[in-house]
Amino acid sequence: MKSLHLVISGRVQGVGYRDWMVGEAARLGLSGWVRNLGAEQVEALVSGPDDAVRAAVAACHRGPRYASVTTVEADPASPVTGKFQRLPSV
Repeated sequence: MKSLHLVISGRVQGVGYRDWMVGEAARLGLSGWVRNLGAEQVEALVSGPDDAVRAAVAACHRGPRYASVTTVEADPASPVTGKFQRLPSV
């Protein structure tokens, strides 16, 4: 099991990024969460099989249709279990 803390920057708010990420996580069988940070950033924690986590990071670089991702920072994190969820904004 692999777990990463992600900070995604760019035009990622107001474009459905969090809902898109919940769908991607479900498709990949990941646990974790996603929420808006300050302006132009989304934060997420993804946990699951190594290949699924790598696929999620690659997908985060693209994002949903109207997003324009500039960076995805990824740092190791403690694994979590359970359903991937959308959390309230910080």
